[in-house]
Amino acid sequence: MDQSLVSLTQRQNTLQGEVEGNEPLPYRITIDFDDGGITNTHCTCPYSFEGWCKHIVATLIACIEQPDTIEQRSTLSQLLDSLNLVQTQGLVQALVEENPALIESVDFYVSRLAQSSKTQVSSKSKRPKRQTSINPDVYKRRVRDIIRITVQHWEYGGEDDGALYELNDLAADALAFVEQGDGHNALAVMEAITEACISYWDDVYDMLGMGPGEFDLDLDPAWTEAILSTDLTTDEILEWQEKLEEWQQELGSFSMALEALRQGWDYPPLVRVLQGEITELGAWSGEAPSWADSFSQVRLTILKRQERYEEYLYLAQAEGHMEEYLAMLGQLGRTDEAIDEAAQVMTNLSEAKSLAEILREQNKLSQALDIAMQGLRFKEESYAPYSTGRYDFAVWTSELAEGLDAQELALEARVVAFKAQPSLQEYQAVESLVSDWPKTRAELLKHLRKGDEWTAREAKVDIFLYEELVDDAIASVSFSTYSYIQPKLVLRVMDAAIENHSDWVIKVAQREAAKIIDAGKAKDYDLAVKWLQRVQQAYMAQNKASTWYRYSQKIIATHIRKRKLTGLMKDQGWL
Repeated sequence: MDQSLVSLTQRQNTLQGEVEGNEPLPYRITIDFDDGGITNTHCTCPYSFEGWCKHIVATLIACIEQPDTIEQRSTLSQLLDSLNLVQTQGLVQALVEENPALIESVDFYVSRLAQSSKTQVSSKSKRPKRQTSINPDVYKRRVRDIIRITVQHWEYGGEDDGALYELNDLAADALAFVEQGDGHNALAVMEAITEACISYWDDVYDMLGMGPGEFDLDLDPAWTEAILSTDLTTDEILEWQEKLEEWQQELGSFSMALEALRQGWDYPPLVRVLQGEITELGAWSGEAPSWADSFSQVRLTILKRQERYEEYLYLAQAEGHMEEYLAMLGQLGRTDEAIDEAAQVMTNLSEAKSLAEILREQNKLSQALDIAMQGLRFKEESYAPYSTGRYDFAVWTSELAEGLDAQELALEARVVAFKAQPSLQEYQAVESLVSDWPKTRAELLKHLRKGDEWTAREAKVDIFLYEELVDDAIASVSFSTYSYIQPKLVLRVMDAAIENHSDWVIKVAQREAAKIIDAGKAKDYDLAVKWLQRVQQAYMAQNKASTWYRYSQKIIATHIRKRKLTGLMKDQGWL
């Protein structure tokens, strides 16, 4: 086993390893897998580039080359199942004693368990009793603190407004009450958050003159879910309606929440849909509003929570939420029906991805691969030619296909991954899978040449230089402003072009050096010297040492008073 690999264990479908690195403590590696291959990897090292870090690779190599070194261990569930109540309590107490900060997590979890277990309460059921008492001031103080911290940050010259987005996260606390069947407390939390936002927003407005809408503060979905999850009396409906109408004058639209109060679950068009009567109008009596999709998503969330699965399917189908519709069929184990429906209604990659992932979780690997390939074959959106989502799913599909020994499909998916997010790593991954490399190579290079997105610029340089296609590499960095965006790419191309394209190197490097030196940009003199180094190397490649000497001496004579520049040139032996 690799000497840097400290330990290697397997707990059912999870491999865990410890690998020594640059830190005092070993890095921890986690690799999840199924019959189709690897599903997820994680390492605690700081590596943040494409692909696996070397610690993950070392762990996988050890698994392949020395499987006998893998120690088989029990899963967490198996370990806990072996303990009785007293032993479990002792375990938690020991862990908290070892790490006192864990008490906060235990406290939070126990407080949630102390509420009623999740109960499914339909819209027509008897109003549930109030199960906990919340202190609204706790939430108001939290809103106040978030706003004040943000404003203080601005006062000290900071520009980040990330803390304000925590206001939306606070709504998750309200929805936690909803999930416990305690809608009235959820509404109380939302009221506290909303009133506090209005009370303390003046501090933000005084500082920047900006309202809540300009920070994407949107409490409407959370309000909508809380309302539709709570059995309200007529008086309560009127009371909340009055408050929301007043609040939206200062905090932005509450259109969905107000519509939720109006419709409830007894809205005739909705009732017909939930009974399976699906028409072109869906769950609306007339033209649907612009936020109809978000509104129906909230309803779907509630129906799923209440395990009203047939009604969920009817509503998803009626409102055109095919991704949710297919995914629910898969989650219900109605695999054949989901696959048959997918052939009729699936129209995009996102829908295929949701269903394929569920099928894989159910260990229906060949069906998952079939659906995934259908999704990848949908035409790519014209507005997102280099899509991270498409790339990630294509890699997922390719690895699944490899695990099932479906090499042609693995190759097809890997080509999609390359086209979605070109990189040298993906280029080489395709190369490792293909039998007719010259043909596929020509296809990938053609795709790379016709693309003009800046996100692929580094990939172009990497791949063209890997293939020793210097002319293509030059073309990929040869437009007027690019050298200022990433001069390192141009410098790399120059290093490869000096021998056979020295005229281009001289022309571009002299131009870029002059831009810096003539403008007196002292902070960029180091870069200017790098351009001059390429000029020198190109002249030497042409056997024109005298020409370089005259050029460098002219720069020195013209800019002799720029001490930092002349000092750097002296270090190079030019002075």
